[in-house]
Amino acid sequence: MTSQQRVVVIGAGPAGVRLARRLGELGVPAVLVGEEEHRPYNRVLLAEVLAGRYAPEVIGLPAPAGLVRARAVKIDRDARRVFCDDGRELEYGTLVLATGSNPVLPPLRGLFAVGDHQLPRGVHAFRTMDDCLELSAAVRPGTRAVVVGGGLLGVSAARALAERGAQVVLAQQSERLMERQLDPAASALVRRHLEDLGVEVHTELRVRDIRVVEGAVRSVEMADGYALGADVVVLACGVRPRTGLARGAGLDVRKGIVVDDRLRTSDPHVRALGDCAEHDGQVYGLATPALEQAEVLALSLAGDGDARYTGTRALTRLTLFSDRPFDLAAFGELTPLPGDDVVQLADATRGTYRKVVVREDRLVGGVLVGELGTVGALARAWEGAEPLPSGGAPLLHLLTNDGGS
Repeated sequence: MTSQQRVVVIGAGPAGVRLARRLGELGVPAVLVGEEEHRPYNRVLLAEVLAGRYAPEVIGLPAPAGLVRARAVKIDRDARRVFCDDGRELEYGTLVLATGSNPVLPPLRGLFAVGDHQLPRGVHAFRTMDDCLELSAAVRPGTRAVVVGGGLLGVSAARALAERGAQVVLAQQSERLMERQLDPAASALVRRHLEDLGVEVHTELRVRDIRVVEGAVRSVEMADGYALGADVVVLACGVRPRTGLARGAGLDVRKGIVVDDRLRTSDPHVRALGDCAEHDGQVYGLATPALEQAEVLALSLAGDGDARYTGTRALTRLTLFSDRPFDLAAFGELTPLPGDDVVQLADATRGTYRKVVVREDRLVGGVLVGELGTVGALARAWEGAEPLPSGGAPLLHLLTNDGGS
């Protein structure tokens, strides 16, 4: 394969690694460019490394043979060439952008007091293995830790820090935890689980300022003037698609890098997938869609003209390990419309909650909280969008037996 036929994949996250490996299996060698010094890893499991449950090598991914450790800094689309920060130039026939996403850093006073792009000592994002290892080194039993953000990432980080023995405060600006994924009842159970682990949870609380003394964080100040002493601050305020390389190359970028059903960008020689890609107006930011896109793109680049990506009905899954494992899954629409049927089962003693929304004869959404062995049957019914069996008994059977409880 000549350089003008070669596939170059920028980004060694799970999607990029999966694509490169599948291309190799299909006889299409690829060069994978990853900027982190660590071997590729499963980012979804970083919280387990922070909690001390897994060693970093446990979440490693099998790296393909053609792995270049460098940061891509520029794309010359006319010459079909990628320039790297170490001086290397890589020619491509097809370029794939799997650049992922960057953490959102909130506009807090004092955040960049040390320098324009340098966080104060003790303040951490939580997105990469380096972030995880730096946090792990900073946390000891009794360390005062403030987590800013109560979404999926913030909940995971707060739980992990509590497992390490830190005194954790979680500050969430909106009215409940994981409000994008969960309804109020499910969110309340997540909060109860964190509080049982010793996490102090505050909702409807806006962080205004980070106080830094001699380059290190000392406290976090709220909008009402209340200050929390802090040795460590974790910023878990969401992520945004990493599109700078694509913008610099003049590709069509909206929320993410715009792609069609074949994952082509506005340049037919450049494809994109994963967290950085926007398909049909949607940026998923989840592992399952990224891996499905990798499979479709591998087939397409191997010559399958019928390979198309038509979207993913992805569910959110979070497992919180502790002395009492806590599992949740959420998918689809949780707010019923007039005429929808809603089935709810709750057990306050066991801390379990299950709710599904049925529209006409189809499952359109659900949330399951508690100890779940699997959510397979309900997830398959939702993902397939097939009619449910008539009558309420089959649905109740699914709801009460799915997960083995």
